[in-house]
Amino acid sequence: MTSESGVIFRENLNKAAGVLTRVGETDRSLPEVYASIPVTRHGSRFRQFLAFIGPGYMVSVGYMDPGNWATDIAGGAKFGYTLLSVIMISNLMAILLQALAARLGIASGRDLAQACRDSYSKPVRIALWVACELAIIACDLAEVIGTAIALKLLFGIPLIAGALIAALDAVLLLYLMNKGFRVLEATIMVLLAVIGICFAIEIALSAPPVAAIAGGFIPSSEILSNPEMLYIAIGILGATVMPHNLYLHSAIVQTRAIEQTDAGKRHAIRWATADSTIALMLALFVNASILIVSAAVFHANGKTDVVEIEQAYALLSPLLGVGIASSLFAIALLASGLNSTVTATLAGQIVMEGFLKLRLPHWARRLVTRGLAVVPVVIITALYGETGTAKLLILSQVILSLQLPFAVIPLVQFVSDKTKMGNFTISRPLAVLAWVVASVIVILNLKLMFDVITG
Repeated sequence: MTSESGVIFRENLNKAAGVLTRVGETDRSLPEVYASIPVTRHGSRFRQFLAFIGPGYMVSVGYMDPGNWATDIAGGAKFGYTLLSVIMISNLMAILLQALAARLGIASGRDLAQACRDSYSKPVRIALWVACELAIIACDLAEVIGTAIALKLLFGIPLIAGALIAALDAVLLLYLMNKGFRVLEATIMVLLAVIGICFAIEIALSAPPVAAIAGGFIPSSEILSNPEMLYIAIGILGATVMPHNLYLHSAIVQTRAIEQTDAGKRHAIRWATADSTIALMLALFVNASILIVSAAVFHANGKTDVVEIEQAYALLSPLLGVGIASSLFAIALLASGLNSTVTATLAGQIVMEGFLKLRLPHWARRLVTRGLAVVPVVIITALYGETGTAKLLILSQVILSLQLPFAVIPLVQFVSDKTKMGNFTISRPLAVLAWVVASVIVILNLKLMFDVITG
């Protein structure tokens, strides 16, 4: 079959399926997998839903990466169950924002980075791109540290060697991408199941008081009045709502070959929102579990100074009296680190292509991103040891938090714009809620910046 006849064949095939795809058009989010997964509007609702399961779980990875662990452990050990309300509120914000990101990608056919490129001047585009790249590097930094710590805890590998080994996961990513996007999604979901099972067992072993957990989900005014508690709370917010995930989600929802009609888009938005909402409830369970275990095991036993992952690992089994507790903790951490590497790389590709129309080979993009994360980990570990690495992990979450407004504000602006969204513009009440969330994020980040500057 000649190249020309092949193009005609694919065009006819897509038309027969009721899908509008502009063959040969290169300005697509992740063009190598764009509209590569068939969906159906017929059959059982469960079958329809199955076709859309995947992107939400890939996004949820960023909400339970190693960076979350440090802030959740510190919050639980220091303040008991009080900051559970912050995790819950952060997760609700995430559910709203990810639903808006999916809506943008499906309704407009543009991911968030492309929408920014279409709407803003060159200086603004460049500034937003730099901010997003910083967020991706910070996220990758947390993944490298988390994977290195897990390798040390499980196999005794030194942190520096573990960080270098973590850099080799580019090979795993390239292998999975070559197998197809569905294989990539399935691998991530298996690793997420490992994390969930490990923490379900940890919760059972720690037997936390149900009444205290329920009370922790009720917001307390002390969070705002206590500077130390507020600092950790903002860190939890930065670790939970991930700026690069908004770019990622708006792109990977376009891997589904939907009908490019109002009915087809409405169907896709409904199932994509259900997918991400369910997946982010799993993220809520994991993040809450980390804090609950920390509160039940460390805070309850007077170990309020536990702030590092290694400390938590060392104390879990002795305090619980169960040898497997620490091992389950480390296994979940390793699964989290391995999982997170995929989303940061894909987000990096989406951001670079969307803002700059610059395409790099996957291996080159991965090498650049991972190299920028590995180098500071190796240097800090060599100079300051494990304590320095732990502080670097927390710093990465603060950086992520500071980048949030640069992703949230454009997203809310675009989904409220009828010229971009047409019939899928969000309602006025939803727009008001979205702007309230964006305002809260900006105010908290300004507060964090002030606290960091003033010491």
